[in-house]
Amino acid sequence: MSAPDSQDTRITPLTVPDDGMPQHFRRVVSFHPRGGRLNPVQRRSWDTHADAWYIEASDVVEGGFNAPEHFGRNAPLIVEIGSGMGEATAGMAANRPDINVLAIEVYKPGVAQTFYHLAKAGVENVRVMRGDAVEILEVLIKAGSVAEIWLFFPDPWPKTKHLKRRLVNPEFAALVASRLTTDGIFRLGTDWEPYAEQMMEVISAEPTLTNMHDGFAPRPAFRPQTRFERRGVTAGRAIFDLEFQRREL
Repeated sequence: MSAPDSQDTRITPLTVPDDGMPQHFRRVVSFHPRGGRLNPVQRRSWDTHADAWYIEASDVVEGGFNAPEHFGRNAPLIVEIGSGMGEATAGMAANRPDINVLAIEVYKPGVAQTFYHLAKAGVENVRVMRGDAVEILEVLIKAGSVAEIWLFFPDPWPKTKHLKRRLVNPEFAALVASRLTTDGIFRLGTDWEPYAEQMMEVISAEPTLTNMHDGFAPRPAFRPQTRFERRGVTAGRAIFDLEFQRREL
């Protein structure tokens, strides 16, 4: 397997060089362009674990992600969108060893750092794919194949001029719903109250998703406190969780 170039410096919409990412991106995306240089710990983690835990998006046939093939077992498939540096991902996967977790992260250092945390925790039920989660869901993940989709602490894009970059919108809610199994669950969390309110409004309006609670959800017991969550609590912000379930009309 050829690893993406460790010196790539930005994610360019629509056209991406041979860096292991899908070849088409939306012009308006929900992530910041950032550097891709690996530190020594991340480089060692990539070199040690990428062959076993990394999945090249370009190697997956359109609409044909085969979870049992990549995980070596049959188990409920979970897709985590924006796994970041992977500390929380490793904790959640360790707390639920009966699931298969496909973690999607756009930044290579985050992917490599996730390998570090997985190895440190002795976690084997996670695979990581690098790319734009919207494109991966649209192109590579089969409809009705995912037991849960997680979106914890996405970029809130707080400035008014950037609101269009928020990931949660009606099109995204419909896409997520289409990928969930019947009774599949969409779990979200944010420490930005205006975004939490938008999430609630947008997802409540999707006819194939129903709120599992009367308003916001309790914190999932399996989710360790993330770095972003700790930062929000320190700043005095409340944490908002949401849980919606797929239903048949």
